[in-house]
Amino acid sequence: MNQSMLKNGFLLGIFALICTALVAIVFESTKDQIKLQERQQLISTLSQLIPSESFDNEPFKACIRFNVEPSEQQPLSAYIATHQSQATAIAMEAIAPDGYNGKIKLIIGITAQGEILGVRTLSHQETPGLGDKIDLRKSSWVNHFIGRSLANTSEEQWQVKKDGGDFDQFTGATITPRAYVGAIYRTLNYFDTNKNLLFAQTPNCEANYE
Repeated sequence: MNQSMLKNGFLLGIFALICTALVAIVFESTKDQIKLQERQQLISTLSQLIPSESFDNEPFKACIRFNVEPSEQQPLSAYIATHQSQATAIAMEAIAPDGYNGKIKLIIGITAQGEILGVRTLSHQETPGLGDKIDLRKSSWVNHFIGRSLANTSEEQWQVKKDGGDFDQFTGATITPRAYVGAIYRTLNYFDTNKNLLFAQTPNCEANYE
């Protein structure tokens, strides 16, 4: 009995080692491809947010870190577009922590003057058919933010219509758009207060996609 148990334990150990080795090999063999795909996805997203004629650098390489809230443990990334070494726009990640099913991650294109160029949802877990309208593939709702700024939209207007603001909520789903609008408003406020510091930063993201 003991010999049988030892033998089975030995075989299981060998099997576990083989599986671990195979996983490691697959990871190493696909690591570069995954990084390339991430780079292409980032470039595609930035190209949707910042018009190509407004910059002559590579914004995905001009990556900096920032924290909207001092308590945030994980810094967010921002990508700076420049023309003749002058900042023309920035794409800033944002987190809506109060989505219906958890955190919503988005990215906002903003001109140097503080006007929104576009918004894209990077990740979410909102309810399909309801909260997922924050995804441009499902709805054009995110395009309602284009052209908005702190100058042309008051604090009271930066809410969903149910709360007295300017932005539509979704039928049967108010929590998601409410969280989304709040995240954009907080990011615009942070940009307005810290614009010079953001644009003065040297690119410092860990992954420069060289």
